[in-house]
Amino acid sequence: MIPDWKLPPGVDRGLWEYVSSETLARQYDERLAGTPLLRDDLAFVARHFTTPGRLIDLGCGTGRLMFPYARKGYDCWGVDLSDSMLAVVAEKAAREGLPIRTLKANLVELDEVESASFDRAACLFSTLGMIRGVDNRRKFLGHVRRILKPGGVFVLHGHNRWFRFGLGLGARGSERGDRTMPQTAGGPPLTLHHFSKRELLAALKEAGFEIYEVQPVSTSGILKHSWWLPMFRAYGYLLAAIRR
Repeated sequence: MIPDWKLPPGVDRGLWEYVSSETLARQYDERLAGTPLLRDDLAFVARHFTTPGRLIDLGCGTGRLMFPYARKGYDCWGVDLSDSMLAVVAEKAAREGLPIRTLKANLVELDEVESASFDRAACLFSTLGMIRGVDNRRKFLGHVRRILKPGGVFVLHGHNRWFRFGLGLGARGSERGDRTMPQTAGGPPLTLHHFSKRELLAALKEAGFEIYEVQPVSTSGILKHSWWLPMFRAYGYLLAAIRR
């Protein structure tokens, strides 16, 4: 077992066990199928990814985003730290004959990805919140801006810190907004950072993005009557931004 001091930047023990789990990777598509999370993320992306080009999915998992876009003619690349998740991607791509390419990498360390080489980038399913520490999340967003072409579009999904008045947040985490919870597939608890809307907007703007849509979502779909107390009713936010 890798000792804690050798874990990659931005990765804690819980996340390392999460990305190392072959069981989780093999069950991932089944667990995600039909969920509001998958439906709403894909519907949001569809509004912003309308013209085929080069797409990079950062924290791609088993390819839930890449496959529908590869079928539409996009040149899709997936980045993930999990060997098991990327193995599932490769198997599915081979079955369908799709030229999806993958890269095993830590999202904080994307130096080998060429600058200004992608038209679209995505970081969905609250993957940003899995990165431990504000400085590491800042590095990641800097990489996203760097690898996008000028005018490239970035879509992002983050959990809302103040959902249900933020009950339980920060009590066990090392950073305000952190929440530590059991993993559904077993293993050490997984710590996920939850964001305020202001925090997400500020992080994107600092990285050099211009935000042009923010969509609050609930646990069951797009937040209805979003004008009424969205700060406490939204389970998370979907954002679309352009590289300035």
